[in-house]
Amino acid sequence: MWPRTVSCGTPEQVRAEVAVAGLRGRGGAGFPVAAKWAAAGGSPGTVVVANGDEGDPGSYADRLLMESDPGRVLEGLALACFACGARRGVVLVRSEYPRALAAMREQVRRAYADGHLGRDVHGSGTDLDVGVAEGAGSYVAGEETALIAGLEGGRGCARPRPPYPTRAGLWDAPTVVNNVETLAALPWIVRRGGAAWARRGVPGEPGTKLVCLSERFARPGCYEVELGTPLSRIVQDLGGGPRPGSEPAVVQVGGPLGGFLVADDLDVPLSERALAARGAAMGHAGLVAFDRDVEPLRVLRHVWEFADAESCGGCSPCRVGSRRGLEHAAAGTPPGPEYGRMLRLMAGASLCAFGRRVPDAVRSLARAYGDRLAGWEGR
Repeated sequence: MWPRTVSCGTPEQVRAEVAVAGLRGRGGAGFPVAAKWAAAGGSPGTVVVANGDEGDPGSYADRLLMESDPGRVLEGLALACFACGARRGVVLVRSEYPRALAAMREQVRRAYADGHLGRDVHGSGTDLDVGVAEGAGSYVAGEETALIAGLEGGRGCARPRPPYPTRAGLWDAPTVVNNVETLAALPWIVRRGGAAWARRGVPGEPGTKLVCLSERFARPGCYEVELGTPLSRIVQDLGGGPRPGSEPAVVQVGGPLGGFLVADDLDVPLSERALAARGAAMGHAGLVAFDRDVEPLRVLRHVWEFADAESCGGCSPCRVGSRRGLEHAAAGTPPGPEYGRMLRLMAGASLCAFGRRVPDAVRSLARAYGDRLAGWEGR
């Protein structure tokens, strides 16, 4: 029953434990949580947003946390508000998650009824109000500046930075946006200490991560593993390998912006550094397998269809590039030099990580399929 963190000390102590833990954001960017909190500077009017707008196909960790343990999520949000000196928190839930939305709203209602939220919480002199909002229903609406625009009633498009949300975010107030899984780790860290968290995982990337396996594995589901665990162990020992009748050719790691790896070569550790060396990224750490009987060009077309459908249209490199990429893939013929120039422009000039990461995902897919997608690297 929330709250499980009986005594969390002072805001300074919470911030110190999180800094010692080395906790990084679990939403894909991997930004150090303590550094983001420090950037807000404890300014009056600070708002903390729990980002539950999980959009990666094949990832459902945030949904499971909000549905099965909303108290942990709300407790983590309260701890983040306490550490940042915020008196207001918001839980943003993806519009496609009606059960999670209902669970979080009920948890907030009960927290107010039990005196865990509101004015002068338990006589501590601390005020904390928390609301629950429904997301805008697009992939890019989970990017923090687009998320803030949606909460303000605008279109969920990415905004140029600076100013950064920690200086001028929701209604121009300093705003800290933390992913749901990130916040769910805070009660454990505060109870057991940052050093205990830092001992798990790998140097520079401590702690654990929720990994979601798709239906092409024998035991699909969500598993918590230490960072640094080889993908091969996750797939074979936890996921039971490919399901009967399935023969994966490539595995998509970390959603559409993560990357692709050859299914027979998954010895890479689950860490940002190791995956980056293979041309991939961890993202939300969903693993989606594509069978050998699926044509590589069809997978490539699927990536470009997703990019074209989910681009917010806020910048020309991503908006136009995604459409041109889809046109090339739909044509089915190896592209010319224009394709490579387009990928470089998207990667270098797109406003947010969505447009910047699509070219890397496309290139990693071409590398994974080798000769079967020769010419699609876009060099």
